[in-house]
Amino acid sequence: MSTAWLSLGSNQSPADNLAGAARALREAFGDVVFSPVYRTPAVGFDGPDFLNAAAIIRTDLPPVELNDWLHALEDRFGRDRSGPRFSSRPLDIDIVFYDDLVLEGPGNLKLPRPELQHAFVLKPLADIAPLHPVPGDGRTLAQLWAAHPENVAPPLAEALDLAAAS
Repeated sequence: MSTAWLSLGSNQSPADNLAGAARALREAFGDVVFSPVYRTPAVGFDGPDFLNAAAIIRTDLPPVELNDWLHALEDRFGRDRSGPRFSSRPLDIDIVFYDDLVLEGPGNLKLPRPELQHAFVLKPLADIAPLHPVPGDGRTLAQLWAAHPENVAPPLAEALDLAAAS
């Protein structure tokens, strides 16, 4: 079994879509650790705010197969990949870490995920795995968050509990 750390986001019916994604992750992977949910502005385009969270799963799927499974889940929620890469979306789930792997693969798979530099990915992960060292870097998520410029004014938490979403 391997461990994967995921970043989840949505800015189209975000509460419903993140709750649905949480249910699907629990059905597929059993116990899932979820972070608090945060509201953050869109990055790279003008659009509605996103709701973002992180999750930790245990899986037998190798990274490329897990990435494909997550893309299929996004598609089930209506993700349209025909438009610009940075655009509104009903569901976006990325693998940020997979064990301690550093790799690039098909389907825009890159581990660790470069979006870790953004508060919308880093803060939720630091909440649930503060002592996790970043592969290829060595600093922990807590150390990265402590040094992040948005640490002084972190994203606002939302009253959405993904662990209780049913």
